Amino acid sequence: MNGTAHTAAVNGDGAEASPQSKRPQRFTFSSEPSIEDIRRMQADFTDERDWNQFHQPRNLLLAMVGEVGEVAELFQWKGEVAEGLPDWTETEREQLAHELSDVLIYLVELAEKCRVDLPQAVLRKMALNRLKYPASKVQGSAKKYTEYKD
Repeated sequence: MNGTAHTAAVNGDGAEASPQSKRPQRFTFSSEPSIEDIRRMQADFTDERDWNQFHQPRNLLLAMVGEVGEVAELFQWKGEVAEGLPDWTETEREQLAHELSDVLIYLVELAEKCRVDLPQAVLRKMALNRLKYPASKVQGSAKKYTEYKD
């Protein structure tokens, strides 16, 4: 079994390298729930518990940072971790899914409280990144945009 087929078998995603790209098909998220759906579910959850009094921007930010720490803890002492987490157990993967979900939920709620439309903000930020990091100039380099010469 070649490396790509082995990775696909381990991850269960059936990814095969296309002749044009010479790399496996990219992972994709499911289309639902949307960010708005997540915002609405969390708003309902918070409302049902009368927690809005505690969910102010600073508190949400600190809670999110705490959850990022929990994600980091899962990676701590593992050394380099291969894409797709082929050496992780199902229990470890599920723990990661829970912690990443917590980070996303807090991020979405923080954006809501700060009145940031995340999908639109992402579009604007990606446009800025394309200007700061033109593919023709930065191909294959990890330098910060301030390190590039014109």
